[in-house]
Amino acid sequence: MTDPELARLALAETALAGVADRYDGVAATSDGGELWCHAVADVQAGHGDDRPLYWARLKLRQRGGVQAGRAEHASRGLGFECAKGEPCLLLTGFDPFRLDRHLDQSNPAGLAVLALHGTRIAGVRVAGAILPVRFGDFDAGFVEAALTAPFQRQPALGITVSMGRDGFDLERFPGRRRSAAALDNCDQSSGGTAERPVAPPGLEGPEFLEFSLPAAAMAAVPGRWPVRDNRRVATLADGEVTAQSLADLDGHTAVAGSGGGFLSNEVAYRSLLLQRRLGVSFPLGHVHVPAVAGYDAEAEQAIVAQLRHLIAAAVIEKTAGKVRSLA
Repeated sequence: MTDPELARLALAETALAGVADRYDGVAATSDGGELWCHAVADVQAGHGDDRPLYWARLKLRQRGGVQAGRAEHASRGLGFECAKGEPCLLLTGFDPFRLDRHLDQSNPAGLAVLALHGTRIAGVRVAGAILPVRFGDFDAGFVEAALTAPFQRQPALGITVSMGRDGFDLERFPGRRRSAAALDNCDQSSGGTAERPVAPPGLEGPEFLEFSLPAAAMAAVPGRWPVRDNRRVATLADGEVTAQSLADLDGHTAVAGSGGGFLSNEVAYRSLLLQRRLGVSFPLGHVHVPAVAGYDAEAEQAIVAQLRHLIAAAVIEKTAGKVRSLA
């Protein structure tokens, strides 16, 4: 069976010269971890583009075999390394997607992870990772496997990020079901529609969950794009509604959470459900950053800068909240 991602790689090597081959020297010998570190260093040195890492990672997969799978995993930064006892903020983004329509597509959420990984924001060190845009990986428990150990270490905050709409959306109520028409990077569909949303295999939990990010503090941060506390969801009975609380959604079947009906919403739901199952408590939630068409270096740098300010506001509010609780 043809691998759609690898099939696109052949096209990208011609159409995206200078992007798809930028990390060829590292990809040829890397065990994955080296490629991740190289991409982080490259972005933080000023080359603000997440796409070279995506295409180089596919070249690791071309090798085939068990080692290739491990190398791809390592190239996503999934170690979430923080020094023992050091406050840590977990930050996840996504690979580029929509590649079936736009081969040159970037993802500012993935770029943000590369730009912020290992840096400190308001005194808290960022530990980042980039997730695949593939339903099959989510069905196989990729998110839970990646996040269980770092969640058990009780980070200061956890923020999952993806590319979304025309501003920054703080996705308050993730939903359990898939309904999006968009294809993943393996050209697979969600299997659900607005009329017949489907729950991912084995994913048992409430129809909606609520995030715990300090939305008011984050939404108050000024910037180029609006920041919204997004409470808009879709239910089977009532269609699109704006919920003020989880109680408003009691008894409803989810069609789309605040984050939609695709994998952005699903990583938000899965991470919150995992946190509940592990019995750990820290501010956690999803942020949609503004969408870009193709690749837009100036806009993406501005998106990363504004996201940094939003994260700083969340960290500062969390710290202030601890102080208030002790007073």
